[in-house]
Amino acid sequence: MSENIEKIKCLIIGSGPAGYSAAIYAARADMKPIMYTGMQMGGQLTTTTEVDNYAGYKDGTDGTAMMNDFKHQAERFGTEVRFGMVTKVDLSDKVGGVHKVIVDETKHIEAETIIICTGATAKYLGLESEQRLIGGGVSACATCDGFFYKGQDVVVVGAGDTAAEEATYLANICNKVTLLVRKDYMRASKAMQHRVNKTENIEVLYNTEVDEVLGSNVVEGVRAINNLTKEKHDIAVTGIFIAIGHKPNSDLFKGVLDMDETGYLITKGKTTKTKLPGVFAAGDIQDKEYRQAITAAGTGCMAALDAERYLGALK
Repeated sequence: MSENIEKIKCLIIGSGPAGYSAAIYAARADMKPIMYTGMQMGGQLTTTTEVDNYAGYKDGTDGTAMMNDFKHQAERFGTEVRFGMVTKVDLSDKVGGVHKVIVDETKHIEAETIIICTGATAKYLGLESEQRLIGGGVSACATCDGFFYKGQDVVVVGAGDTAAEEATYLANICNKVTLLVRKDYMRASKAMQHRVNKTENIEVLYNTEVDEVLGSNVVEGVRAINNLTKEKHDIAVTGIFIAIGHKPNSDLFKGVLDMDETGYLITKGKTTKTKLPGVFAAGDIQDKEYRQAITAAGTGCMAALDAERYLGALK
């Protein structure tokens, strides 16, 4: 059995900006990182058609092209990128201990360090029309994509602080924001509700849900339904922002690593260290505040540096 176990210095789980940035730094530190991409190579950014707020792309780019750039750079320094899913972990709680993982339920790996970059998945409504138009006017990130709707009318769906923040952010650049709230009240903090109510170009529709997103190739409107009266009406908009939360992709580490009540991994202070030695977390899996490509990349760099220092201290 031991002959079939691959032994490596650094395993990176996940292939978004955090994962690839960690790979670049780890490879340059001669840690010979192996990355398993997960089922969505490149992470959430590959669902974004345009990226205009990442430093260095002066004319903008699209998410898939950007992640390909990251991948090629990581590979240039010696990262081995593999398509596959980590399906089981057995993490050591000892300094210098070996962390065991199984990939695709068959391949066994022992790693001296692990960098977890599995991200968080935006929650969507589940409508066929919504899924079809993701990247064509349907977004889950106002700070990422709001710029493209400057001076236009948009819809935000949600009732919590995230929805309120996204609505007020968009109100600064859009002509009108319609906020659809499923119940007859908002869950957002009172301060955020006051901010929404004081913003003149935000209209809040309570007891209202999305029945259908209108448009063939791009969003042309939203068919809203009042869930009390069952009356429907169309709202002419060019963008719809779904702000009903994110689910961190941390199920694999439940009962193994510390996480908050919603499943985000907890790291120590300003580091990327988890509670287990040699195990680090970067990107959206441990950041529920910012969730930006550039902040994820920054923590990916930090995780590689933390891992390098951890290995250095063992010598």
